[in-house]
Formats: sequence, C-alpha cells, structure tokens
Amino acid sequence: MGRPIQHAHNEINSFFERAHYLCDTAKSALKPIHLPDKPGFERRIEHVPLGIIFVIAAWNYPLLIAVNSIIPSLLAGNSIILKHSSHTPEIGLHFKRAFNQLSKHQHLLQSLSLDHTTTGQVIESCPVNQVIFTGSVHGGQQILTHTAKQFIQPVLELGGKDGAYISDRANLKLAAEGLVDGAMYNSGQSCCGIERAYVHEHIYERLLSLLIPLMSNYRPGNPLDEATTLGPLAQAKRVSLLREQIQQAQVQGARVLTGGKARQIGGGTFWEPTLVVDVDHQMSLMKQENFGPILPIMRIRDLDEAIALINDSDYGLTAAIYTEDSNEAEQFAAEVDVGTVFRNRCDYLDPALPWGGVKQSGCGCSLSQFGFLSVTRHKAIHFQTKTTGD
Repeated sequence: MGRPIQHAHNEINSFFERAHYLCDTAKSALKPIHLPDKPGFERRIEHVPLGIIFVIAAWNYPLLIAVNSIIPSLLAGNSIILKHSSHTPEIGLHFKRAFNQLSKHQHLLQSLSLDHTTTGQVIESCPVNQVIFTGSVHGGQQILTHTAKQFIQPVLELGGKDGAYISDRANLKLAAEGLVDGAMYNSGQSCCGIERAYVHEHIYERLLSLLIPLMSNYRPGNPLDEATTLGPLAQAKRVSLLREQIQQAQVQGARVLTGGKARQIGGGTFWEPTLVVDVDHQMSLMKQENFGPILPIMRIRDLDEAIALINDSDYGLTAAIYTEDSNEAEQFAAEVDVGTVFRNRCDYLDPALPWGGVKQSGCGCSLSQFGFLSVTRHKAIHFQTKTTGD
C-alpha cells in the first residue's frame, strides 16, 4: 500500500509483538470463571466459541489489523473467513497459504475476494456468527444494516479525528517529535494518527519553531528506497478531499506554513507534509477525518478548553496529552470521551490494552484479554450436585 520499506519493518515487528502477547494471554483470558462455593451447587461461566468469524480487514495496516482478530478468534476455537481489502488482497492470500501448509489446520481460515454487495450477502445468507470490520464510518453503517438481520453484534473499528493537547508544562522537544510522527507516519493514513492539535498559548510560538524543521525533513520517494520517509497516498482520489479541506480553511483565515500540495513522483501520488495554523472548529479540517499528512495547530488558553475542543467531535478513538504534570494528565484522561488516552506519546497500540472507540469511531474492542470476549459468548453452568429425597 505504499509504505516506505524502513517503516514496513515496524509493522512486521508489531505483528509478532501482538501475536505473541495474544497467544500468551489466551489461556488466562479463556479459562472458566468459577464462582464462590455455594453448598450443593457447582457454578461456573465458560467462554464458548461463536463459530465462524467473518473478518473484514483494512488496507492501511494490512498485517496488524488482520492479526488483531485472527489470533484470538482461532485460539478461542473459531474458524475464520477473511476478506481483506481490495487494495491489499495478497495479504489475505498470504494468511490462507500459511494455514494451508498446516495439514491439521488448513480449513480453519479461508480468504475471499469480494465486492461490497457480495460481502453483505455473505453476512445475511451464510452461517456467519460474528463480524469484525475495520474501515470507514459509512462502511460500518452498512455492516450494521446487514448484521442486524442476523442479530449479530459486530465489532467495528471505524474512523478517527484524534486530537492532542500540548500543555505549557510539556517537554516541548518530545511533544514536537511526537506530534509530527503521529500526524505524518504512514502518510497520515492511520485511524489513530493525530489530525488536530491544541497548543497552550504560552508555548505556542516556541512549539511552532520546533515543528517546522521536523516537517521539512521528510523525504518522499520510492517506497523501496531505504532513504524514503514519506510514501505515496494509497488512494490517489483522496487528494481532492485534502485539497478541499486546505482551500476551505485558507478561505476562512488559516495559513499553510509548510506543504499543502500534491506531488507526482514516478507512478505515485504524494501529499506534502502540511502544517496549518490559525485554524478553528468552523473548518472541516478540524472536524472531518482526512487520512492525510496534515497537522493543523490551534492556539488555546488552557486544559479545560482543550478537553472541550477534543470532545467537540463525532469521533472518539484516541486523544493525547503532552505534559509533565500528572494531575493535569489524570484530569484530561477522565474527561476526554475516547477509547484510549495517551500521555507523552500517541499513535501506538499496546497489545495488553483494549483497542476500540466510542461515538462514530466504532463499538467493541480487540486486543488485550477483553478482545477474546468479542469472539466468544458466556455459557452459564449451574449444576446441583447434592439432592435429597427418594
């Protein structure tokens, strides 16, 4: 999907980190829960596999998104139909080939290439017991339409418009590096990438002086070149949305300090690393997901304003705060309405923590011990072990 080869290594490493963690935690996550003793009774709760899990994976992290669901589904005793994105179909075939090499398990995972219409027909007509979807909000709404007919409660990881607050108590060098990496990594094509930042007015100018050179250091080019640090957009059609958001923001008073344009290099369509200032929440740039390497910066007064602005969104995947003040971080974490809160970092999934969002960012979760709950159901065992009478 165009990721620079030096960054692609990171996905391989994270793939094994997640897979190993999920394998290691499966036994404890899936063991029966024995209730306290009650004379004459045995009571326990078992985690029972659902059956066939339909995994619909996205292209932007093709290995990681798939492994989040495949490992817990199989370890819980399910089988899988994997429909990978039409942009990365070889990843789906790769998983299928891997399982075909294991004679005992070659039927546990099947890979299909389907269009949207046929995908809906599979959910409604085939014996599918769970659907795990990663993609757009519109795609998630379509999935809900299909699963409702089968009374399936799907797991949906959808869009994000993730915000970050840089406090006047922040380590500015760490904050600048984190913001830029969080917004630019994977050419901005990350659901949990930073798409808006709110900076305390006391450190606003100093932070900008650190951001500009960092943004200018990115090198676009052939993804197979080890020197390339910015890859092309996976979908050239996305340029129109990025251009529209930037132009609309400029009409409303925003200024572009770096980037702001598309470039053609070889056969790829690139969007320059873009830093935008003088923005506000009247602009679609601060409200609508764009999935591009754009970092808009808004000057604000304090923590309370940051929390209010971050919550002023239809999305709720992640939020980040950069501060050396633990009390400030805890207030931020308690009041922002998101699935994951970061402090002094962003755009990273720890496999030991549940991953999911609120509002239009989706429902349910993957990873951690709780990810196994999405691919199992609770079965209550209620045995009377002592009887009286004839």
